[in-house]
Amino acid sequence: MSLQPERIAQLCEILKLPAIHAEWPAYAQRAAQEEHSFADFLEAVLGAERAARTERVRQALLKLATLPAVKTLESYDFAFAAGAPKTQIHELATLSFIERAENVVLLGPSGVGKTHLAVALGHRAVMAGIKTRFLTAADLMIQLAAAKAQGRLKEYFNRAIIGPRLLIVDELGYLPFGRDEANLFFNVVARRYEHGSMILTSNLPFTQWADTLADDQTLTAAMLDRLLHHAHIVQISGDSYRLKDKRKAGTLRAPKAP
Repeated sequence: MSLQPERIAQLCEILKLPAIHAEWPAYAQRAAQEEHSFADFLEAVLGAERAARTERVRQALLKLATLPAVKTLESYDFAFAAGAPKTQIHELATLSFIERAENVVLLGPSGVGKTHLAVALGHRAVMAGIKTRFLTAADLMIQLAAAKAQGRLKEYFNRAIIGPRLLIVDELGYLPFGRDEANLFFNVVARRYEHGSMILTSNLPFTQWADTLADDQTLTAAMLDRLLHHAHIVQISGDSYRLKDKRKAGTLRAPKAP
């Protein structure tokens, strides 16, 4: 007959309890030394398994999110970025907008930290167990065009566009869309309308979005109607956040006011 530790190992493998398999001997020893009850021991090993599963889910979601880097709201320098609405951003950090399938649009000139904030909100969503996907607008268009050319557009929409509860599209407006790309982007917004949240970043005011969307005023108006119906607009101003360390060190002067 096999030894009890081997039998426990086999049961843990069958029941898919790797954390209990790895940690129960240490918990058992501690329980014996400190005279814990069996219930205390059982609660401890079950808690360890739950914590391990939560972390595995988070790591899997983090990989699927394809965030360009790990950014957090705690690492965002609100003291430097005086033009960032701190109260509004902290409210968004509760992630209640995702529960309500609302959108967030981060607007402002290049370098003020829009991508940092978008990634930080995405990272917080992942840590909360929310399926998230990050794409630049250019990469989104490349993937949509490829899926369309391969006859997999419906599959791609179901998996990459509708699947995530939070979809982040960065840098809208840096590159103009052609007619087909504008139509595809409209469908992205339309398909997610009132079903899932989006975070968009752009250096352009809404009045110039038609310039990016094939100069189609009608399509742009219809897209903005859906995007902004349930949306939080975060307007960010100020100096370049990317150059904040150089400016703080005095190696780069802030631009003079006109």
